[in-house]
Formats: sequence, C-alpha cells, structure tokens
Amino acid sequence: MGLNTLDLLIIAVYLAGITLFGLRFRKRQRSLRDYFLADRNIPWWAISLSIVAAETSTLTIISVPGLAYATNFTFLQLVFGYIVGRVLIAIVLLPHYFRGDLFTAYELIQRRFGPKLHSMTAGLFLITRAAAEGVRVFAVAIVVGIALSAVLGGFNDFGRDLAAITIVTALTLIYTFEGGLSAVIWTDVVQTATYVGGTLVGFFTILHSVPGGWSTVSSLAENSGKFRVFDFSWSFFTTYTFWSGVVGGSFLTLATHGTDQLIVQRLLAARGLRQSQAALIASGVFVAVLFTLFLMVGAMLFAFYHVFPPTISFGKTDRIFPTFIVTQMPHGISGVLIAAILAAAMSNLSAALNSLSSSSIVDFYTRFRPQTSEYSRVRLSRIATVFWGLILFAFAIISRHGGRVVEVGLSIAGVAFGALLGVFLLGVLTKRANERGTMVGMLVGFLTSLYIWEGRGVLQWLQSATSLHWTVLALPRAIPFTWWFMIGSCITFAVGYLASILIGVAAGERSNAAVSEQAHT
Repeated sequence: MGLNTLDLLIIAVYLAGITLFGLRFRKRQRSLRDYFLADRNIPWWAISLSIVAAETSTLTIISVPGLAYATNFTFLQLVFGYIVGRVLIAIVLLPHYFRGDLFTAYELIQRRFGPKLHSMTAGLFLITRAAAEGVRVFAVAIVVGIALSAVLGGFNDFGRDLAAITIVTALTLIYTFEGGLSAVIWTDVVQTATYVGGTLVGFFTILHSVPGGWSTVSSLAENSGKFRVFDFSWSFFTTYTFWSGVVGGSFLTLATHGTDQLIVQRLLAARGLRQSQAALIASGVFVAVLFTLFLMVGAMLFAFYHVFPPTISFGKTDRIFPTFIVTQMPHGISGVLIAAILAAAMSNLSAALNSLSSSSIVDFYTRFRPQTSEYSRVRLSRIATVFWGLILFAFAIISRHGGRVVEVGLSIAGVAFGALLGVFLLGVLTKRANERGTMVGMLVGFLTSLYIWEGRGVLQWLQSATSLHWTVLALPRAIPFTWWFMIGSCITFAVGYLASILIGVAAGERSNAAVSEQAHT
C-alpha cells in the first residue's frame, strides 16, 4: 500500500508542530538551574510521563512487538523487576539526591568519595550513554527508512538511514538547544500521548485486519504459545525467566534509573522528594501497561501474517511492525503511526542530549572553571548540546551493523551501569568504603562486564586466528544481558568493599609506623 501525500503531510505537520512547541520554552533559561533542572518546578505527573518517554524509545515500539512475534510474552517478566527496582530507588537512593543542591547523579559521588571517582563515574556515563543512545537513534532509521523506500525507491539503504537520522537529530536538537529540560519534559508529555495514542490506533487497525478479529488472534496466539508470560525454570542461561526478570530487572532498573543522569536529572527537577518518588513509581506502572500493549501488537501481527503470509523477507524482527505500518495500514493511519514512532525517538534523543550536556558542564567544566558566569555556563551548555548531537549522529551511523536493537541497546548499558550501581551502593550503604578501594572495585566490575559482553567473541577470534588449540582459554557460555547489571554491581560492591578495607588497613599501618618513628626520634 505504501505511504501517500496524506501520510507524509501528517508526519511533516507533527515534526514541525513538536519542534515549534519545544521552542516556546527558549526564553526561560537564565541559569544552569533553569536550563538543566527546569527550576525544580515540574509537577510529578509530567516527570512520570517524561521518564516513560525517555525509556520507551523507538527500540521499544519496534523491537518489543518483534520479540512477541518471534517468541512469546516472557519479556514481560523483566517489567516486573522494573517496578521492584523503582521502589528500591525511591527508598534507598532518592533521599540522598535531595540532600543538597545537586544537578547530576555524579555529584553525589563527589560528596561521598572525592573528585577522582566523581570524574570516573561521570566519564563512564558520558561514553556509555552516547554509545547506547546511538543505537536508539539508529532505530528510527529502520522506521523512516522503510517509509522513505516506499515513497522514494531510488535511495539505497545507507542513503535512507542517513536521511532519517539527519531529520530526527536536527529537529530534536533545535528545541533541546533552545529550551533545555523544560522543553524536553513538556515535549515528552505531548510525545508520550502521541505514541500511546498511535499504538492504540495500530492495535485496533490490526485487530480489524485479521478475519474473525480477536477470536482468531487469541486462538492462533494461544496455540502457538504467544501468551506465555511466566517461565519458572532455573536456567541461568535463559534470557527471560521469572528469576532473571524480577532479580535481573530490579538491578537493571536500579542502575538505569538510579545512577543514569538521563533519568536522575528528571527526578531532580521535581518539586520535592515525595513528588520525585511518586513520579518514579507511577512511571513503572505505566511502563508495565505499555509493554503489555506492545507485546499484544506483536501477537496480533503474528496472527495477521499467519492468515496472510508475507510476500517478502523481513530480515530482522525489528522490521516487522514498521513494514506492516507502511504496507498494510490505511492511508492516514500509517502517517499517524510513523509520527508516533518519531515521537518516541525524539523524546529519547532530547533526554540524552540534555543529560549528556548537563554532565559535561556540571561534572567537568564548572568544577575546573568555577568562576565562569551563569550566562557563560548556559551558553556553553547549549554548545555542549550541539556537540553531543553530532556525536550521537556519528554513533547512530556506526550502529547500522548491530543486531536486534533493543537487546543491543540494553547490552551496551549493561557493561557500564552495573559497575556504576555498585559504586553508588558502596556510597550509600557503607561507611568503610573509600575512594581508592571503590575505584578498584569499579574497574574490576566494569572489566568483568566487558568480558561477559564481548569476551567470548574475542576468545573465539583468537582461537580461529591462531594455528594452536588454546585449550587453556575456556570459552565462557553466553550470559544473558538480563544478569549483567547484577553481576557488574555485585562484583564492584564486593571488590570495592574488600579493597577499601585492605587499603584502610595499609594506610593505618603506615600511619602507625610514622608515629612510632617520630616518637623514637
């Protein structure tokens, strides 16, 4: 069916409208507090919707239906852990963030440990968030690329991806550059409503397209095991089980929502601790409902293509829902759904740009140039926003060679944020942890996570590249990404705590030796 002029008009109007809406906030930023925290005057419900928008990216809208299409609903077990993790953050971490006038999550590390660890944690966030966000930005190219191919068949794959990434990055950069966090949060509210509404439209359209409606969908999905939610098996190497979902999902959320500046920045913009806690927990409930909706869309797509077998190869499952939108949806509805997916992409990108900019300026620049005026700081913050926009654009192009995008994005985050969580837990749960010991723990935790992620591939390459049989190098069995956050944080915590004790004992012995020598002299 493809897209027609009406679809393109709807998409163009949405892109122009949301950009102009974001620009309404450009005159309100006179200080870093205004630009990065919206003067701490955002209501809890808006922050909650903004959190949902920040984590429910294009990856979610296109990949989660693809997961249900290819497998079942066991992914939903991970969402149960999301809610548990949010409750723990509200109780354990948020009270510490609201003791003082913090702009970033990593200032808490400065206050607890010192400047070196502050720089390490903030630097790790900048590198990892930029890489993970590049994958998310590329996800929009899958959708827009399919749409462009339906309209402009002369583009090759790279040309379509380049055009899609450029359009979304440029428009998002405009209002994020001008309006700061106020523009980000309030456009998130609009964009959340847009993509939830668009997905609901898609849901009922697919339901109407399947002969027999819900009875056919439920029968086919049930017979194929699509509605299976729980897997209580004890297999550590199965990605989605009840245990990896609740335990692994809790650690995942503790890391991504408790230590990631992208989310913490929104929580710090609340009018107080209680409103911040309410926003965080409410977002978990909303996300659970949304993920159920996206999985249901995947099951319905499975039923549709069971009745009407596809005439083309989808390649990756991430392309199933976008392909259906462009080729099967009625004109007008296709445009609404493409706009909805663009809304998710822009909201997530704007969050990343603002959080990367805030960490760059607050965690690094102002620490070394404290005499800089507020006017100059805001101006430099805008420059940093443009800089990170270009970096994310480059990472998105590089990400074209990745696998299933939702899992790749979470995998990249899992390498670093598990170690970051271990550092934060050492800071808030212990008194004996010191800066040097925690730095050792963080390094070991990060390297362990990195090995879990790519160690198997490196060892396989070494064995294939040499004529020797490296029997000494036992290839590790692939560990699902759902456990990475827990492993990284636990190793960081354990090694950091032990190293702190040993370093403290060694420092005490040196101090006692020095005192004894002075007394002897």
